Amino acid sequence: MASGCEEKKTAVIMAGGKGTRLMPYTMVIPKPLVPVGQYPIMEIVIRQLASYGFERVIIAVNHQAELIETYFGNGSKFGLDIEYSLETKPLSTMGPLKQMQDLPEHFLVMNSDVLTDLDYSLLLSEHIKSGRIFTISSFKRVQNVEYGVLHEQGGVLSDFTEKPKLDYLVSMGVYALSKRVLDYIPYDEFFGFDNLMKCLLENHEEVGLRLHEGYWLDIGRPDDYQMATDEFESKRDLFLKKEI
Repeated sequence: MASGCEEKKTAVIMAGGKGTRLMPYTMVIPKPLVPVGQYPIMEIVIRQLASYGFERVIIAVNHQAELIETYFGNGSKFGLDIEYSLETKPLSTMGPLKQMQDLPEHFLVMNSDVLTDLDYSLLLSEHIKSGRIFTISSFKRVQNVEYGVLHEQGGVLSDFTEKPKLDYLVSMGVYALSKRVLDYIPYDEFFGFDNLMKCLLENHEEVGLRLHEGYWLDIGRPDDYQMATDEFESKRDLFLKKEI
């Protein structure tokens, strides 16, 4: 492992939430430990990070922190260093960054419940080359509308679309950041991704969007979690290209 925190390829994993969207799976264990195949979802993420050359992972913990720390330890069994940043109160998805020590100039921030084949190293390197303050890894979702949609103009029907499909971009919950973003995050306050995006836009900071055309599921949603458990074994080599 490399020495000196500032030189290490670093990822921050946000794992402090209560996982209420994933009830009843999270009634006993925290969401990061919910299994997908033979591994907890966050173990898959950490194994992926190690395979892409990340040397340091900081896990923001709050709810059932002791279970997460007991399971993952110092990270030696995964081939990287794991540190923990304990929230004494909920700080949302960006607030915890303000209390973390020795963050490098550029690093990843991600949710703990992401199942994807995204190349984390490439995301970070492209972000660094862009010179932007923040890069969002995005994914195209298709929403099937179950109704015929009426188009109105001046109280009169102008067009009609039968059960259209709507395409839109969503955040994958994986981001590349430059350290100066901390200037926009308040200390010890609840501050989420949405708050930060509004703040960056208001201050005319350029936020990059990087479209991922591979595989992505947010297992915080029960339907996607079920899909992930159904598909993991058949797609195992897609997620775990290099076993530790």
